[in-house]
Amino acid sequence: MAVVGAGTMGQGIAQSVAMAGYPTKLYDINQSVLDQAYSKIEYNLDQGITLGKVTPEQKQKSLQRIQMTHEIMEVVADLVIEAVVEDLQVKHDLFSKLESINSVDTIFATNTSSIPITRIGSALKFPGRLAGLHFFNPAHIMKLVEVIQGNATDPGIVELLIAFTKAIGKVPVQAKDAPGFIVNRVARHYYLESLKLLEEQAADYQVIDELLEGYGFKMGPFRLMDLIGIDVNLAVTKSMFRSFHYHPRFRPSRIQEHMVESGYNGIKSGKGFYSYVK
Repeated sequence: MAVVGAGTMGQGIAQSVAMAGYPTKLYDINQSVLDQAYSKIEYNLDQGITLGKVTPEQKQKSLQRIQMTHEIMEVVADLVIEAVVEDLQVKHDLFSKLESINSVDTIFATNTSSIPITRIGSALKFPGRLAGLHFFNPAHIMKLVEVIQGNATDPGIVELLIAFTKAIGKVPVQAKDAPGFIVNRVARHYYLESLKLLEEQAADYQVIDELLEGYGFKMGPFRLMDLIGIDVNLAVTKSMFRSFHYHPRFRPSRIQEHMVESGYNGIKSGKGFYSYVK
């Protein structure tokens, strides 16, 4: 196994896979990101021990299974999962490189939130080897995984990925290759309508969060955007806006754009809609 991209999603995927018993390479071009990812995985496992869901032995074995690397030539595996930025050209360049250094039997998967698999696969010589494997944040806890078949994806690859998803303790749901797939297409308006309410000054963000959490949602939209990353959430919205031919109901919020321009990206930056500076 290999995971490309050691950000929030990549580290969570790598932890899930390693805990399921698979030797896992975690790649990132930035060594400091890899160091932070290792510390975060170790912290998550310690939290699991505190909650009685992980044993010290499981923690030790899981960490031993993870190999950190910033050398792209070492990203050779039976299954490679990409978890980098939501930028089609970046993904094209990455998969072209990965295809050139891996065997013809390697399966490629993308954790994209919104870009159609068929578009990403167009960069591959053998696009039948690529499918979507969309995890949800926090990936080491959330059970749902969307398994997406592109137009060129070999159906056998989809079957293997469904079996793999179950093997790492997740719940696979097969989705069609459409912008946002199932969850992000439906959830987009959880964020956008809440942001419109804020723009119209119908209520402040704390009140909107409290109302929706009181109604039964585990997290309000603004707390959730802070957790996901406001920059990540905005990138997905922009991608879907383009994919739906700039339909106004997917138009990004100016509030989000201004926050990202200011560096307020949520928990990871210490400031989003809420403050996380201790």
